[in-house]
Amino acid sequence: MNGVNVLPGLSVSGTLFLAPMAGYTDFVFRSLCAEFGADLCYTEMVSCEGLSRLNKKTAELMKRGDAEKQSAIQLFGVNPDSCFEAAKNAAALNPDIIDFNCGCPVPKVVKTGAGAALMRDHGLLKELVAALKAGTEAAGKKIPVSVKIRAGWNAEEINAPETAAAAVEAGAAIIGIHGRTRAQGYSGTADLEIIRNVKKAVSVPVIGSGDLFSPWDVKRMFEQTGVDAVMIARGAVGSPQIFMQIKEFLSTGEIRTVFSDEEKLRTARRHLRGAVAAFGERRACKEIRKHLCAYSKGIRNGTVLRNRIVRCATLAEYEEAFDGFFQSEGIGP
Repeated sequence: MNGVNVLPGLSVSGTLFLAPMAGYTDFVFRSLCAEFGADLCYTEMVSCEGLSRLNKKTAELMKRGDAEKQSAIQLFGVNPDSCFEAAKNAAALNPDIIDFNCGCPVPKVVKTGAGAALMRDHGLLKELVAALKAGTEAAGKKIPVSVKIRAGWNAEEINAPETAAAAVEAGAAIIGIHGRTRAQGYSGTADLEIIRNVKKAVSVPVIGSGDLFSPWDVKRMFEQTGVDAVMIARGAVGSPQIFMQIKEFLSTGEIRTVFSDEEKLRTARRHLRGAVAAFGERRACKEIRKHLCAYSKGIRNGTVLRNRIVRCATLAEYEEAFDGFFQSEGIGP
């Protein structure tokens, strides 16, 4: 499939992206997804305030995984000066895209005026996007700025096409659109018609997101909306292999690679060990639990493994849980 052209002379190859997810898309997980076929992976949300001050924790969020050939850094904020400095600092890391979050529905983000709140203030949104673009240029880089939005604030305020047009007017080179409103959060279903309307409203590439849990979902998104690319979010958690299967399905009309329970759990174990190596045992063993529980879903007797996983606090305990499950299920070492 063709790449997404973002600026004259520049392109991001591929059309299957890993969406930014706070608390999930650290560089270990992103690298796994890239290994299984994700063309571009987004970081977790990075605070423009923290990045403008070169905060150490913020820097870690932007670290690129070993398998990531293309990457996007997602920023959020409400202060033009901080956005300018943050974009300049992010550009020094040579990401392929600098993305700006105008869709996060989380109350602690929205109450500051950031995230989805910016869909209600197009004047400020345009000022921030312009500052981000200026920041990349000040760093001497030609890195496209993308803007990720939602369908609208709520069912009464559906304004994604207008928001997308405002962002493009301010200099956004790509629009990402999740087909739910801020009020929906992650409940209900994504509205493909709204995504299609955004695609019609702007001349830049559009990336669709929402309810992409299978290759069939992705095919429907492409066919019904006309988007240029898609972002896989929750569909990749516990299943980084989904990118390989989607690519097979889109190119051949069938899924030729089916991952066994054993293969899924071996990937989970690699994820565990990679996280411990990257972040240290104490932190990794706490943060990895949600990922490992996701890997166990859909496998035979997965509930048994989850009941063991939720009690683990050390690498040795996790390893013992996997060994015990492998033995009980007749899976080789």
